[in-house]
Amino acid sequence: MPTIGWFEILIVVAIAIVILGPKDFPVMLKKAGSWIGTAKRYVSNIQNEVSNIEIDDEKTNDEVKKETKKDE
Repeated sequence: MPTIGWFEILIVVAIAIVILGPKDFPVMLKKAGSWIGTAKRYVSNIQNEVSNIEIDDEKTNDEVKKETKKDE
């Protein structure tokens, strides 16, 4: 997987400033940060939901095992 170094980031920032202009660049950075934050919260929420499902599934499996042992 390729890595992105500081030089590549500097080139992208320079091109963005030229294209957007120095006035609109901070606004775009704020919007991009907001989008990234929203995406991170969404992914975190999904991970928590999956983790909760796995925990509930383990509890259910343990309960079934206990019941089968009682029946024997």
